[in-house]
Amino acid sequence: MTGPSDNRRQAVKEAGAAMARLLVDDDDLVVRLSWPEGLAARRRQVRVPLAALQRVAVETAWWRALRGEADSGTWIPDTLLAGVRRYQRRHDFVAIRPGRPVVVADLGSASPFARIAVTVPDPQATVDAIRAVLARRRTDGRNPVTDGG
Repeated sequence: MTGPSDNRRQAVKEAGAAMARLLVDDDDLVVRLSWPEGLAARRRQVRVPLAALQRVAVETAWWRALRGEADSGTWIPDTLLAGVRRYQRRHDFVAIRPGRPVVVADLGSASPFARIAVTVPDPQATVDAIRAVLARRRTDGRNPVTDGG
């Protein structure tokens, strides 16, 4: 017998090829979620000011990216963790596929989130692309942000 959580787990696994994307759009760091991740997180996109970015890195142990307690979203064991977590007096946004590396972006107070942790298809390429944008902006004098290297 299967229940609703089994059906959700299966739907997310079947859509496993569709993963979140993390990118820079103008002056924002943007998370674009796949359809199943968006459904689970109850939003399709998260947008934070790029100027708030303090560090971006790959975390190979996905569970180390998690902090605090689940607040809103969907938490399907061994399949998907998507939504908002309370951590101290702030919130983290996560869209994590357990068992895979995660891109972790730590953010300052100008952002509604203290951390964004997202599983993307190529975590290192994503981090490198974000750092390259930051490096170009630093040379232009637009955004002196530490890249967490």
